[in-house]
This record gives sequence, structure tokens and C-alpha cells, in this order.
Amino acid sequence: MKICIVAEGSYPYVTGGVSSWIHALLRSMPEHSFVIYAIAAEEEQKGKFKYELPSNVTEVREFFMDSYLKEEGRWGARSKLAREDANAIKSLIGGDENADWQHIFEAMLNKKLGDAATFLMSRDYYDILSGLCEEKFSQVPFTEMFWTVRSMIMPLFMTVRNSLPEADLYHSVSTGYAGVIASLGKHIYNKPMVLTEHGIYSREREEEIIKSDWVKGSFKDLWIQYFYTLSKCAYQYADEVVTLFNRNKEIEIELGCPEEKISIVPNGVNAADFDNLPSKAEGAPLRIGALVRVVPIKDIKTMIQSFQLVKREVPSATFHIMGPYEEDREYYEECLALIEAFGLQDVEFTGNVDIKQYVGTMDLLVLTSISEGQPLAVLEGLAASKPFVTTDVGSCKELLYGVDDPYGQAGFVVPVMNAEQISRSIVTLCKNERMRNEMGSNGRRRVEALYTRDRFIDSYKALYNQLEGRK
Repeated sequence: MKICIVAEGSYPYVTGGVSSWIHALLRSMPEHSFVIYAIAAEEEQKGKFKYELPSNVTEVREFFMDSYLKEEGRWGARSKLAREDANAIKSLIGGDENADWQHIFEAMLNKKLGDAATFLMSRDYYDILSGLCEEKFSQVPFTEMFWTVRSMIMPLFMTVRNSLPEADLYHSVSTGYAGVIASLGKHIYNKPMVLTEHGIYSREREEEIIKSDWVKGSFKDLWIQYFYTLSKCAYQYADEVVTLFNRNKEIEIELGCPEEKISIVPNGVNAADFDNLPSKAEGAPLRIGALVRVVPIKDIKTMIQSFQLVKREVPSATFHIMGPYEEDREYYEECLALIEAFGLQDVEFTGNVDIKQYVGTMDLLVLTSISEGQPLAVLEGLAASKPFVTTDVGSCKELLYGVDDPYGQAGFVVPVMNAEQISRSIVTLCKNERMRNEMGSNGRRRVEALYTRDRFIDSYKALYNQLEGRK
């Protein structure tokens, strides 16, 4: 079976939980061939893969969101768009809760539109936007509305109108643009579609937009609703929706995904891969680690603030942030500046490393994210028998405290962006070796029983076989 994996902002350009998940899936299914439809932010990423692709990956189809900046178009064209097509595009722009994506796709693929840039400077588009502003946005300056909406939907138009490989099954690993493209595959080729949600994409975009400086005033609401509309496309088209834990399922239902489509398949690791790891030298200071990309959503700044507080109680402790920092150099530089401002010593950014060479030398691990699904970093750390301090995001509470299982507590879960409580929990573990060992053992046993890679892979093999040949 030929399967098209659609990934946005992850595989194969970026390391991390979702990318590692995709890579494990590809490597574990040599009986299938895969095409990767990779959506990335900037064209400068072209061909810069962080993974050696398995032999069963036959093609990587790349699309870059900044490609719309090269499109010039021409002003004032008239394509005589049918009323139903105009209404479909209007429902997309206006965030219609009941937007019909079948009609939206048909409208966006209509050859009368010409290229995307020309359509978004056409009289047809002007008429659609004018009507929408009269109905819903009469107090918003039209010029600002015109350029905001154009920049909002231009990448979507270009992505939808880009060449899409034919496959036997389309599998998106998020909603958003990736979810729309997998839905388009089903729309065009009448083949089944699977959606896997690690985190809730629309909620994550909402958090980013609320905090952003690049979206002003009432346009924040427009952008937020737009991403919720994109998510509903994937929920509408997907034959099966897979998520990682029950709270995600509840949120998906709240956002309009039919409950009968949803199943839960947790992430999994091979715990035996974390046996016989290199260990800390006898008598070495306490080592506190984080398996994490250095990006804002991981909230490294709060982690650094908590480290500063820990150093007051455990002066000899050292801190090791293990993960790539190239993805957002500006944020990385801000983290370095914060360390310098605090006068904080003994903090190491390792960059992208083989975590198996490092994690065994740690006494405990920390995750301070403001949003997560079911973090693979936590599963890997628990498999290495390390206790954790995490923020209360995603399924961290289930991983560390369990859900009606006999394995016991594997760490502490604390509120998001609360450096004081994070540091207090770290200090508690630093000062109690017996607790560290006991919680590390509890986490290892929970992973071995409930979060195995075999269970994760077998579930997807069964799902693929169930959908094979279905139209």
C-alpha cells in the first residue's frame, strides 16, 4: 500500500517528538511504501533533512509557506466566479462554523481563478471580502482587512493548488494545513484518510496568536477562528481520528469531531533501548536535564528561572538542556541573555545529541512546556528510569501519576509558567535520592506495561489494514 504522510513543521526538517514518531512509524512498516508531503515555513529549508530516510520512503514532496512572497499576480481580473463558489470562499474567510469543505475545495481548485495571487487581487475577491465586511466587520478598516486576509489565506490557496501525489491512503499528523492537504487527497482521489493529533493544533495556534505582536487587535480573533475552521476540515474528512489520551479526545469532541471517529493510541517506546546507559561518575554533582527543543512553546525561560532558584538550595547542581537550538535562534539568544542576566553558572546547551549517551548520567529530568500532547521526551526519560518534574500539560499527569494503575508516582506535575513551584519540586527530588530511585523505577514499570512501541505500531498496522482498499 502507498501511504502519503502529511506533516507540517516537523518531519524531516526538525527533530522532536512528532518527527521521531513519524520516523519510527516509517521504519516499522517496510511492507508499505510512503510518500512524505512536507510543509515547512521557509524555502531555505529545502532538502535539509535531519533524518536519514528509510528505504520505503519513495518521495518527499516539499511545500514552503513563504513561497507566496514570490507571487505577484495582477490587479483587477474578473473570473466570473459562480455564486456557490464565492459563498464557499466567503465561509472560509469568515470562519463559518458550518463551512462545507467540499464546496471550498471545488471553489479553490476552480481553474477560472487563475493563479492564487491573481485571484486574491481580483474583482471577485474584492466583492467577496466587501460583502463579508458589510455583514461582520463593518468597524474594521477595509484596507487592513484586505491585506490581513490575503496574507492569511494565500498560503492555503497555494498549498491546495500545489501538486498532490496520488496514494492509497492519506495520513496527516496534525490538523491545520497538513489536515487540509490530507483531506484534499481524499477529496480528489476518493481514498481514505487518517488523522493523528498529538497536540490540539488549533489550541496551540490560538495560544501563539494571543501572545503575538504580529497580529493586532480584532484581527487576532479572525486568525484564531481561521485555524479552527482548518481543523474542522480534517475532522469532517477523516475516516479515523487517532489521539494519544482521553483529554485530547474530549477536546476534539468539543471542537466538532464526531466521537465515533476517535480512538486512543498512546505513544510508545522500546524500554529495552534504555538499558545499560552510560552513568554519572561517582561523586559527581547532581545533574538536572531537559530533553527538549529550544523553542518558545517549551518555555525554556521559565526553566532557566527555576534553575536559578534551585541553585540557591543546591549550589552544586548542574543543568543540561539536551536538544537542538537552531530552529529559533532569536529565542535561543534570549535564553542565553537571561542566563547571563541571572549570573547563572553550570548551564549547558548540548545541541542535538544522542540522548542515550546523556540521559543515563542525569539524576532527574524537567519539562516546562506550555503545551504538549503526550511528550515522547517524558516517555524516553521514564524508560531510562529517571524521575520527572513537568508542567500540567497534555498527558503529563497520566504519565507521572498514572490512571488507576498500580505503578506509583513517577515525579511531580506543577502549574505552567510557575518557576517557584517547579524549582521546589526539583529541590525535593535533589535532596532525596531514595525518592528519585523509587519514582524512576515507577516510571520505568509504567512505560513497560502501558506505553510500548510494539503496541503503538501494531495499532497502526491494524488501522492501515482495516482501511486498505476502502473508498
